[in-house]
Amino acid sequence: MVAQDTTLNLPPPILTIDQDRLFQETGLGARSARAIEAEVETLAAENAQIESRLIEREQDLTVRRPELPVEDFRALADAFDGDVQRIRDAQDEKARELSRLRDAARQDFFNDVAGIISDIVRERGALVVLDRRDVFLSADRIDITDEAIARVNDAATLE
Repeated sequence: MVAQDTTLNLPPPILTIDQDRLFQETGLGARSARAIEAEVETLAAENAQIESRLIEREQDLTVRRPELPVEDFRALADAFDGDVQRIRDAQDEKARELSRLRDAARQDFFNDVAGIISDIVRERGALVVLDRRDVFLSADRIDITDEAIARVNDAATLE
């Protein structure tokens, strides 16, 4: 029984952290997320304006169709389809770029806080930190998310 009690008091060799919470609930991560979200909202507004203009063009073509010769209408419709495809490709590329920026911002954040996480690992005598999403079941005592959030926020106020 004594051996079991002492093993319960040993520091856990494995810790877990909720990376999403760490990113979202620290001032540093939240600022980064807000900046990217502002870009996403700008792109969404731009897409809505483009969609509105394209709908107007399509409606104009529909109205003009009965009065145009078939060849003229076909040329206008083909030009419209080409414009739609070019616009879609350009907007998709902007969305992919925002996704790359989001990924880079998260990577930069985790690079910035790696020292703080490393300090917690060393203080707890742990060997590894796993993302909580990759763990099926664990004891709450090995989760360092709240402590990491507090330390990152404290470090940010010192800067």
